[in-house]
Amino acid sequence: MTLLRELLVVGLGNLPLPNTRHSVGHLVVNALAARFGISMAADRATGGYIGHGNITSQDTPISLTLFKSKSLMNISGQSVVAALRKTVRSPESMIVIQDSLPHRAQTLSVKLGGSANGHNGIKSVMAALGGDGFYRFRIGIGRDQSDPADFVLQKLSTSERTFWGDGGQGLDNVIHEIHKIAMK
Repeated sequence: MTLLRELLVVGLGNLPLPNTRHSVGHLVVNALAARFGISMAADRATGGYIGHGNITSQDTPISLTLFKSKSLMNISGQSVVAALRKTVRSPESMIVIQDSLPHRAQTLSVKLGGSANGHNGIKSVMAALGGDGFYRFRIGIGRDQSDPADFVLQKLSTSERTFWGDGGQGLDNVIHEIHKIAMK
């Protein structure tokens, strides 16, 4: 009998600013929910939206919980840790999806642990958790010459929304990486 692997996937973002570069984590969680038929519902205990479903990866069942905090990204750490404690409990079973200025647009970089690299949402999660032992899916949003604070608040292009959306190659890449982590 194969053991059920539990994973929590957290999308960082700002609910009042959907479809912006800073909220690409929410976009990806919404796309995962659509792809796997997971309903997201408000959860008072965590201060966010949470959904749960079971999927299978190479004959390995995965208990997948999706989460988006209602808090603004830069202060979402307590809410994310509440979701962690309610679900998988182990930081090594948590994946946080974040925007990443240093990475080229429409790329995915996976990292376990390490510094926040100046990302305030990740800093908030690390401070609330008291450590960095979780996976990060860094969604490349690129960078232009404008002020970074203004750039991240701009709307994603149609091609970026399509790439990370339910039928997009970016979402397929995210799912592939989730499956790899589940097999560890």
